Amino acid sequence: MRQTTRLRELLKSGKTLVVPGCYNAMSAKILEKVGFPAVYMTGYGTSLSLLGMPDAGLATMTEMHANARYIANAVDVPLIADSDNGYGNAINVIRTVREYIQTGAAGVHIEDQIIPKRCGHVAGRQVIPIDEAVGKYKAASDARNEIDPDFVIVARTDSRGAHGGNLDIAIERANAYLAAGADMAFVEGPTDRGEVERICKEVDGPIFYNQTGISPRFNEGEMNELGIALTILPGATMRVTLKAVYDFAVKMRDEGPMAEAEFFKDFQDHPVGDFHTFAGFDQIKDWEEAYLQEGELQKYSDSVGHQPGGDD
Repeated sequence: MRQTTRLRELLKSGKTLVVPGCYNAMSAKILEKVGFPAVYMTGYGTSLSLLGMPDAGLATMTEMHANARYIANAVDVPLIADSDNGYGNAINVIRTVREYIQTGAAGVHIEDQIIPKRCGHVAGRQVIPIDEAVGKYKAASDARNEIDPDFVIVARTDSRGAHGGNLDIAIERANAYLAAGADMAFVEGPTDRGEVERICKEVDGPIFYNQTGISPRFNEGEMNELGIALTILPGATMRVTLKAVYDFAVKMRDEGPMAEAEFFKDFQDHPVGDFHTFAGFDQIKDWEEAYLQEGELQKYSDSVGHQPGGDD
């Protein structure tokens, strides 16, 4: 089954699909190992981890698209990817959708911000005219239908918190984008439960919800009650990584290089502590056994280090 079809099957459950964010292939593999049925590529996490820069329209389509390809090829669960504002007008969006389909992603969200865009929870956002945005979602839908009709198009509007915007405008835009061919509506930045309730009642289609930043948090029961189809938790893994790397760097600075040895010893018993197996060396050896000449495998007999399928 294609990942696009699998994502649509997941969305038919009638319950909120909870999708955590990843920022690279490694973090996606961890989420898959834990058991999440789908993953989300965060744009902010991509920009910060790849470029060391904020989500302010600085990452190009080439960089975002490449990260989506790495992630989609590293896991066997559907990937929903951030594709910013489609990187141009409706014509650019056609190419964007085609390119993201080719990565192996199961869906994307495209926002109605101007170029350059910025994070949906940072002040200073501006949106393009609604007619221009509708044209972009029509183009995205048509491009998708030509290649893979199951590819999911999520229309994100930033007009709730943008300069001159409000919730009424955001709901109007969300409905216009769904009518233009988008599969799900993503109203970015509601500030309280009442606003989320209005979105769920007044938007005429499945709701994609971003549970981060200034937006209220809900448990799964509350999200099911509200009727949210899918919720993303985009920044948690990135923040956890930032904290872990910072805290460990301070420990190494203060305690010296043996802090690494202490950590290495404790890490062995962690679920991903078998680092080489998690990375995939067992699969490499399986492929070697299947496709290389028998003599190639003799290299393991007198070689020091991790033995795939065995112990260090």
